[in-house]
Amino acid sequence: MAASKTAHCAHRSMLQQSGERKRVIEYRKGDIVFAQGDPADAVFFVRDGKIKLTTTSDRGKEAVVATVSAGGFVGEGCLAGQPFRMTTAAAAADSLCIRIEKEAMTQLLHRRGEFSERFMWYLLGRNIRIEADLVDQLFNSSEKRLARTLLLLARFGKEGAPQTVVPWVSQEALAEIVGTTKSRVSHFINKFRRLGFIEYTDEHNGGLSVHSSLLNVILYDKTPKATPLTSPLAPRRH
Repeated sequence: MAASKTAHCAHRSMLQQSGERKRVIEYRKGDIVFAQGDPADAVFFVRDGKIKLTTTSDRGKEAVVATVSAGGFVGEGCLAGQPFRMTTAAAAADSLCIRIEKEAMTQLLHRRGEFSERFMWYLLGRNIRIEADLVDQLFNSSEKRLARTLLLLARFGKEGAPQTVVPWVSQEALAEIVGTTKSRVSHFINKFRRLGFIEYTDEHNGGLSVHSSLLNVILYDKTPKATPLTSPLAPRRH
């Protein structure tokens, strides 16, 4: 079993067995878990589904900050003294979350050493991911950023064979995550399809099957022109 899946099961088991104050909440796709500006008074463990974190500027512009899959946590900023939510968390798919009150989570971390250690490693992993995202935005082209985003959504390298990207990921959402326009995302999606890196599994809902060959876009400065492994074509930077 993959390490990420093992950690997910361990977190879930320890949370269910603990006697701390918590409750399981079911969210339908689109439901708000918490909104930007709400009091930061609890941590949520994503037991099933996927949660999308967004932030909105004073001018009303919204940006996608992150997506958290099953096995992850959202709202943990309250543990570091954050008084109000800096982001809005919404269900990107039907989801099941365990809500743990701030005080209860603090007690759980103090009393259960194994859970505390796993939670620390989770936070360190998330910090590494944030740093990688920053480097990605600063130095990589939008084509590479899109390829990396698709591979992350497919959990490539974490669960073995590539998985299908869930249908909710629209080209508009991908453009927000990558930091480019919908037209550029559409252009690169079509290019990746022609090269055989990805394929639609649900043409209407946007489901994509991501293949390991998409790594070529990230690992090399050149991407194939006709076949996945030959005839390189230098990508343009934006």
